Formats: sequence, C-alpha cells, structure tokens
Amino acid sequence: DYAGFWIRFWAYLLDLAVIASLNGILVYPVFRLMELPLNETSMFAPISIVTAIIFYAYFVLMTKFFGQTLGKMVFGLKVTALNQAKLSWSTVLFREWIGRFISGTILVLYSVVGFLPKKQGIHDLFAETTVIHERTSN
Repeated sequence: DYAGFWIRFWAYLLDLAVIASLNGILVYPVFRLMELPLNETSMFAPISIVTAIIFYAYFVLMTKFFGQTLGKMVFGLKVTALNQAKLSWSTVLFREWIGRFISGTILVLYSVVGFLPKKQGIHDLFAETTVIHERTSN
C-alpha cells in the first residue's frame, strides 16, 4: 500500500521538528558557547553549513539503517526500493541528498506524489524507491 502525499507531509513535518530539536539541543548551544553568530543568512555561514549537515545526515542515516525516519515510524511508513532489494548506500544518498535537494529547490515537485500511481516524489523516481505503509503482523 503506497503512502500518499498528506501522510508523507505530516511525517516530514514531524521530522523537521526532530531536526529543529537536535539543532536546539546540540548545535545552537555550542555556537553560543563558542560565540559564533547564529543569525547569519548566507548559505556558507557556519550555522547554515552545520544545520544542513544535521538535516541531511538525519535523513540519510535514518533511512539507510532503519528504512524510515522518526516521522515515518510514527505514521507507520517505510522507504522501500522498487525492486524490493535492501536500500543501498548509493540509493539512499541519491534519494535523501541529491533528490531531496532537487525537490526542495522546486517545492512544487513534492506534489507529484499525489498524482503518480506508486505515489513517488521526484526524489523517489530518481532513486527508484517509494514509501509504503508498513505492515505489522501479530
């Protein structure tokens, strides 16, 4: 059962809250302690680089090791390869880093999830993955 746009959207919002919490607990206190600026808006400002690393590392590592982020876990979703193989590093890196960058640059691209038969985003199409509702068996 493929996961549609809205359930994935809510999972993504929860993931953003987790990432914001990680930044608030780990990154910002260290920057304050080191008296580094927190309000620079440049893409190459130290705070921008570190928070981008946290963002991408969260999605890459969670997807590689668990097949899902915390947001997906809460909503019972899981990333799977279309060929049913275990997610490889190259697949995960492409999906979560390059694909997410492309989709994030042109936000309307996320909406294609609602229109494709396998509910894939552009990043899923590139990586040959999709997001499914995880089944639990008792």
